[in-house]
Amino acid sequence: MAPDYSFMELAVDLAMKNVETGAGGPFGAVVVKDGVVIATASNSVTATNDPTAHAEVMAIRKACQALGSFQLDGCEIYSSCEPCPMCMGCALWAGLDRVVYGATIADAARFGPQIEIPAAEIVKSLFRTIPCSTSRLDLLRA
Repeated sequence: MAPDYSFMELAVDLAMKNVETGAGGPFGAVVVKDGVVIATASNSVTATNDPTAHAEVMAIRKACQALGSFQLDGCEIYSSCEPCPMCMGCALWAGLDRVVYGATIADAARFGPQIEIPAAEIVKSLFRTIPCSTSRLDLLRA
């Protein structure tokens, strides 16, 4: 549990720093492989005028670049908030083994577009985990 906690803390720290600096929404994500941080990212939707620039998508993009592969088998992603359908789709298509997140989408909705959930509350809400290492062919057959 300790490694999960530290990776989630990093995701939450990224989210909170993003809000404090005015760079974007309160979302952070960390991709980890074999206990090592491969990539980190914050939400940059408003900073880049890119509706796909969610923290999870940006972290997945950076991790793929760092590993030189479009597949992230053996990796996990830690997100400060429950991934939206787009981000979950990216996690599945990238082949991540699991998604770990803090706040739920319902938590986020209660606070509106500029979420102000204290970092401690997000970390306290750990851990919701979604295993993702399902073959994409199995998903298509379902």
